[in-house]
Amino acid sequence: MLTDQHLLRIPGPSPIPPSVQQAMNGTMIGHRGKETKELLQRILPRLKPIFGTKQDVIPIAGSGTAGLEMAVTNAVRPGDHVLVIVTGAFGDRFTKICNAYDLHVNRIDVPWGEAIDPSYIESYLQEHPEISVVFATFCETSTGVLNPIPSLGKVIHQNSNALLVVDGVSCVAGVETKMDDWGIDILITGSQKAFMLPAGLMFISASDRAWEVIENNPHHRFYLDMRTYKKSLADISTPFTPALSLLFGLDQVLNLIDQEGLNNVFKRHLLLRDMTRAAFKALDIPLLTTDEAASPTVTAVQPTDFDSEELRQILKSQFNLSLAGGQQHLKGNIFRVGHMGYCSPADALQTISLIEIGLQLIGKNIELGKGTAAAQQIYIQQEVK
Repeated sequence: MLTDQHLLRIPGPSPIPPSVQQAMNGTMIGHRGKETKELLQRILPRLKPIFGTKQDVIPIAGSGTAGLEMAVTNAVRPGDHVLVIVTGAFGDRFTKICNAYDLHVNRIDVPWGEAIDPSYIESYLQEHPEISVVFATFCETSTGVLNPIPSLGKVIHQNSNALLVVDGVSCVAGVETKMDDWGIDILITGSQKAFMLPAGLMFISASDRAWEVIENNPHHRFYLDMRTYKKSLADISTPFTPALSLLFGLDQVLNLIDQEGLNNVFKRHLLLRDMTRAAFKALDIPLLTTDEAASPTVTAVQPTDFDSEELRQILKSQFNLSLAGGQQHLKGNIFRVGHMGYCSPADALQTISLIEIGLQLIGKNIELGKGTAAAQQIYIQQEVK
């Protein structure tokens, strides 16, 4: 095994393209100088199509979780009633953030591996007109579920005056997103997933409805005050020190997305999902989610006759291939394959082939190549189309 070759197939952080890595090694510049303003002028307009919005998208030094907390501190007023839809570990994180601010938290738990049913949210909102904000997760990283945000947004705005706040950390830039058309009022994502960057940068955007609440919110905040960033953005600047190296990398990420074409980026992620799912189906290994609820960026696998942790360990020791395990009550019961960002069909085929070897090594009786062949067929079929 080559010790410096790491095959990273977890749902974040994701691999970094060499050209992006090189861009991040650029000479440091003054964050209040002309060069930084020019950098932001290149970056900011190109973020809007990825979010599917005409609103400004604000890049901020911080983790995705900082973005979730920023949404809470800006969109929710003291004493407000909120609804958190929990479909996995990261919906649960939204609940914890809201609880930390002593809000009146209503929580709906969806079985892990299932998507939100918007019709249930419709009746819930009709019974709870006091709810001012609904928090939801677009892609639930812990289960590989892609929630039906378009339908959810429609239901929320037809049945309440609540804002819709969406955690898009593990799918924005890899999955088609239409913030404006879907009625998303605040959308957050992070740099280390489909954006193909290291962790440390988050992005947030708000609708006109949300900005009205934010501007008039008496809640105290400082670093996470969206009003401060909006004011600086008008001058193409940042209120606090930006993560310049990450912005250098982001500039190149946007170049790569432009070169591939945003719609082609989305199609590639759908292809990776379908190839990965076809492989496990061919091997008769159960998947946690249905095809309808499956995310294009991460696949959760739920084996019944072998130890998922043993498989992960053998793949790590033999090939330095990293897969993710389960979280909370799914720990030890599932493993997750990340296929987002800097990931191609060739990478998916390599990963599936190595998983087949790993299965053989831990004693799982499979036909070598069967999963790989199924994924190859998916690739060939889409090429014929």
